[in-house]
Amino acid sequence: MAVESNREAIERVVAEVQRTQRAKDAEGFLALFHPDALWTTAAGKVLIGFDAIAEFTRAVLPGASWDGEVTYEAVHVQFLRPDVAAVKVRQIYNSEGTEGAPTYVLTRESDGRWLVHVGQNTLVAS
Repeated sequence: MAVESNREAIERVVAEVQRTQRAKDAEGFLALFHPDALWTTAAGKVLIGFDAIAEFTRAVLPGASWDGEVTYEAVHVQFLRPDVAAVKVRQIYNSEGTEGAPTYVLTRESDGRWLVHVGQNTLVAS
């Protein structure tokens, strides 16, 4: 798979994060994660492994109080290896004016899918 098509696939993963967050779609969001993923929320809660991420996401995302108007943009993709990429994301909650600067590490599976293996969701201080 060429680098540009990998980049496009990674941008589609970020777009799917946006779609699932807007829809408060916990199952769609969870489908983006590697089974051995590590996720740190913007509040600093560390979730190790898919089960912990799933338990938290299913409890929090569907009933989240924000209005769902959020945008995600992959602003930088750096390939660490052909099958591993670090992705800097710009995240904006439109109704709140809150900005985040998540970093994701995505890994490409043998079937070609890119999954979130590590995520650090960081709020930008205003």
